[in-house]
Amino acid sequence: MAKILITEDEDSLRSFVARALRLDGHETAEAADGAEGLEKLKDGAYDLLLSDIRMPVMDGIELAHQAKSAFPALKILLMTGYAEQRERADDLAEKIVDVVSKPFALPDIRKAVARALAA
Repeated sequence: MAKILITEDEDSLRSFVARALRLDGHETAEAADGAEGLEKLKDGAYDLLLSDIRMPVMDGIELAHQAKSAFPALKILLMTGYAEQRERADDLAEKIVDVVSKPFALPDIRKAVARALAA
């Protein structure tokens, strides 16, 4: 299974997603913002970065740019509840696998993660 970093500023959503992915057999780590996420990426080899776009300190767009630059093989899946944020991710088309719209149901995020890991 995969090692996944979940970067999301909403504690309950981050925990919910982490628990769901662990049930699928994945190893998860969590970060509350992009800066913390970038530090965690530097500390371990991850297969997937699952990140919210809109976060304090460093948003998911900047995190994706920096993460892909430092770790070219890393797969990146972004999440957002804001249509304009999804459009901001368009410049990342070469760097990310997809953008998942929030709110999502548990099966949706599990499928999105499975697709991202298979890409």
